[in-house]
Amino acid sequence: MTLRFGTDGVRGVALSELTPEYVAALARAAATVLGGGTWLVGRDTRESGPALEAAVVAGLHAAGARPLVVGVLPTPAVAWLAGEFEVPAVMITASHNPWHDNGVKVFAAGGSKLTDDVERRIEDALDLSTPCAPAQAELADERDRYVLHLVDSHGSLAGLRLVLDCANGAMSEVAPAVFAALGADVSVIHATPDGRNINDHCGATHTESLAREVVARRAQMGLAFDGDGDRVIAVDHLGRVVDGDRLIALAALQLREAGRLRGDTVVVTVMSNIGFHRAMEREGIAVVTTAVGDRYVLEALDAGGFSVGGEQSGHIIYRDVATTGDGLLAGLQLAEFVHGHHRALAELAAEVMVSYPQVLVNVKVAQRHPQAVEELAAEIADAEAALGGDGRVLVRASGTEPLIRVMVEAATDDVARDVANRLAEVVERRFA
Repeated sequence: MTLRFGTDGVRGVALSELTPEYVAALARAAATVLGGGTWLVGRDTRESGPALEAAVVAGLHAAGARPLVVGVLPTPAVAWLAGEFEVPAVMITASHNPWHDNGVKVFAAGGSKLTDDVERRIEDALDLSTPCAPAQAELADERDRYVLHLVDSHGSLAGLRLVLDCANGAMSEVAPAVFAALGADVSVIHATPDGRNINDHCGATHTESLAREVVARRAQMGLAFDGDGDRVIAVDHLGRVVDGDRLIALAALQLREAGRLRGDTVVVTVMSNIGFHRAMEREGIAVVTTAVGDRYVLEALDAGGFSVGGEQSGHIIYRDVATTGDGLLAGLQLAEFVHGHHRALAELAAEVMVSYPQVLVNVKVAQRHPQAVEELAAEIADAEAALGGDGRVLVRASGTEPLIRVMVEAATDDVARDVANRLAEVVERRFA
């Protein structure tokens, strides 16, 4: 079965589902739809990256494009460079997935995410019957350009002691360089990629080792990136996780304090906690809610002319300076906020919002079910009724995996867990 675009690009098991032949055809189709000229090609640290990089180069060359390979760089760096050069780009990554998966993210000229319509046109242009011959590409080391861009736009962090978890991914060299250049006292973990240890019990989806390290080193905070660096999760000095909702809430307050929160509005997805909405209401900040996926957040930011938005998972977009989630940029903004206020992240995070207990159950299904919500309307209504108006239920089909996600928020963890498990059992009976 031909892979399709999901929530964030195309993903699959590297070299078996996501084959070099498919990736070459996808790159050729992308260049056919978006146009030739120069294309940037970046990748994360996965073992399959070089083979798929060569396939992208072959596909772009077959469409008459000029591939410029920038090597291992974070996704936001590739997107930013595409904006600087006003060219399209391909990023080879499966983000937070394990090493044996890989994926392809395509950016239009200027570094913007593709619309649904453009993705469909690329899929329609796919031609797997005509092989793409191997081709040479120009090489360019653009890491320093991205590092200087971030260093030049932020103030000194001298005296701030923090730990960085680079997920053995694309941030392994970039993030430590930026924080060190700004004068922070930096300790780094999980920054020795070997092709197979990316996201392996580390990074934004596994913050346990970061929490231990922050406490052991008496650091003021920790930042965990995912494999391609487009998301970040923080840890306070007590080793407690500060998730994307709190980071976005703090970002909104920081921008408003600086007079740069346009429209006094922030954009989040349907996954954000009720506590976030109540906190923003208390602060007089409006909230626009989108479907899951940072490209939908970006669309809403652009449509309303707003400054900041993101996802609970740690994708945070500062629209004035970025076209996609940038974990390093968001981490720097947070570090500046903490450093400038001379207060502990733990205090700031506790003050900004109170989270409702949230339970998420992922139900593995036989195949992707995009119409799951409509088919489960009656059962979802029953689950919402069980909460008595003090909570919410969200069911959605994963955009990248054969999963149906059941999320319940309630006044207590026990109630949330009970309602979520009962609804998940219904989903499993119906679709597994």
